[in-house]
Amino acid sequence: MKRVAAVVALLGLAAVTACSSSGNTPKSATGGGGGLYTTIDGNHPGIDPAGPANPFAPKGNSFTGYNAMKLAWTKNHLTDPNQFYPGIAASWEIAPDNSSITIKLQPNNKWSDGKPVVADDVKMSIAIAYSQGNTAYSLQPGAAGAAADVQVVDDHTLKVTQDMANPSVTFVRGVMDMPVVAAHVWSGVIPANIWDTIKAARGTDAAAEKARADITALGKQIIAFAPPKDVSAGPYVLERVNASEALLVKNKNFYNAANVGPDQVKLLNYTGNEQIWNFLKGGKLDNAPFTAVPADTMAQIKAAPGNAVVKGFSPVALGMAFNQSKAPYDNVHVRKGLAYLIDRDQTTKVASPEGGTPAITTTGIHQKPAQEWLGAELNNLEPYKHDAAKAEEEFKAAGLQKKDGKWALSDGKAWKVTLHVPAPFSDWLSGAENIKSQLAESGVDAEVITTADYPLYLEELAAGKYDIGFWLIALGPAPYNIYSRLYGVTNGWTNIAGKTTHAAPGKAGNWMGGPETIEVDGQKINPGELNAKLNSAGVDEQKTIMLQLAKATNQNLPMIQLWDYVNTQFVNTNRFTGFPEADSDLLRQSSGVWIQLGMVKKKQ
Repeated sequence: MKRVAAVVALLGLAAVTACSSSGNTPKSATGGGGGLYTTIDGNHPGIDPAGPANPFAPKGNSFTGYNAMKLAWTKNHLTDPNQFYPGIAASWEIAPDNSSITIKLQPNNKWSDGKPVVADDVKMSIAIAYSQGNTAYSLQPGAAGAAADVQVVDDHTLKVTQDMANPSVTFVRGVMDMPVVAAHVWSGVIPANIWDTIKAARGTDAAAEKARADITALGKQIIAFAPPKDVSAGPYVLERVNASEALLVKNKNFYNAANVGPDQVKLLNYTGNEQIWNFLKGGKLDNAPFTAVPADTMAQIKAAPGNAVVKGFSPVALGMAFNQSKAPYDNVHVRKGLAYLIDRDQTTKVASPEGGTPAITTTGIHQKPAQEWLGAELNNLEPYKHDAAKAEEEFKAAGLQKKDGKWALSDGKAWKVTLHVPAPFSDWLSGAENIKSQLAESGVDAEVITTADYPLYLEELAAGKYDIGFWLIALGPAPYNIYSRLYGVTNGWTNIAGKTTHAAPGKAGNWMGGPETIEVDGQKINPGELNAKLNSAGVDEQKTIMLQLAKATNQNLPMIQLWDYVNTQFVNTNRFTGFPEADSDLLRQSSGVWIQLGMVKKKQ
């Protein structure tokens, strides 16, 4: 998959928590500093030399973890979205009811131009976040998990309060997962009355609509802004950029500069997997984040001196999703028949041998957190193991006919399964081609149709143009986010101001077209309403709801869960040491985060 762009793009509990840099920063590796560290930015294919040093610009030269900083860096916890490593924030305290978070900034951090990083920088960055649609800083009236108030306590302390009229367990994550920029650089872009406009925008009258329109317009100006030079609060500052690479040099004013190992970082340009493979085979990269790699190429990469593979948990799975408003996929027996026909072990081995594990069943949850959420009940769900005889039973129950060894629709017309995938995603394409072959062997005619790029693919998928499309699911760790992929807008449900509504198939982005209610254990449930409850429920209630939704997903099959992703990364120990070990939660963060936490050191 082309840098698994969809995975990268997608991916953010009430408790009293006090986290500090001393308690959350991994111990530094032994060894001195110095040297050039070479990698790629998994969020940044296609370096644009003309791009600004602006973290909000789609083609900007602001690289997360290197010269772009967030308040904190999320840990890769199985079930808790509110665990972090320090960034601009040194420590934080979450209120017992999740109603607020008090943030303490790094006391000695400075921007690369020597000015201190203070709470006013963060408050201006929050104003910008409102214009960019950040989840915690939404101006949509009644939005779940939105901030109600931002208070600067002192130069290094802020308190952000949640609107408890419609609370969300992901509020804290939304607050912390936010870029921070220098107020003295951005003040000319942000109107002096911005907070008055934000306050007005929270209303429901005509004045509020105008205020929201003004902030939307401001958002476009922010995206277009080009600072005169890079002013960074991270471990590095941009030195130069061209069509081949970006070079960053150490920011001596960074709060942990003494423990930043490499003096320079070079980020190489790439546009697809093949370039990354060649970099790795040549031993050019000190690290490469998750990259889909075929078996023969993996062997060549491993053969390069110093190269090693490190694997960890990735809270993402791949589903083959159905448009249930289209026949014959409106019939659950057809969906079940296809589930029994597809050998997920074979598909995963062909498509993602290093980056995925076959789904043990279809739940809508990655199998690792599924064990935490569902416990022993996971073993009671239908596994849909490859079974041609069961597939035939299901097809017959759906009324399909078999003629001359080929399955046809109930009216005798030809049936062709059409699988849509974005062309740049090599693992998805390989998986679809394998499924096509498997179905053909069982008498089901199938074809694979590719879409030129991922944005167009998503656009056409949302427009209901596909019968079947590959769809990322299980985006943890927050339970609400996990099931929003199946029981959110794409399947008709919208949660606004604490009220859940359902749109008919083909309306308001509902391309999945599933039923509004599903019978589970003899009781009718509304999956969208249950998923909305996950936004504010306590842990015990969350587990009950997760089990109900897992059962509903397992028996109704809005999609077939093909494989659960494994975060397969590459490191080279010829030049540096101190990389995260297998299963480290830091594998979901960039090399820049590892470096700024003091882990990576030049090899002695």
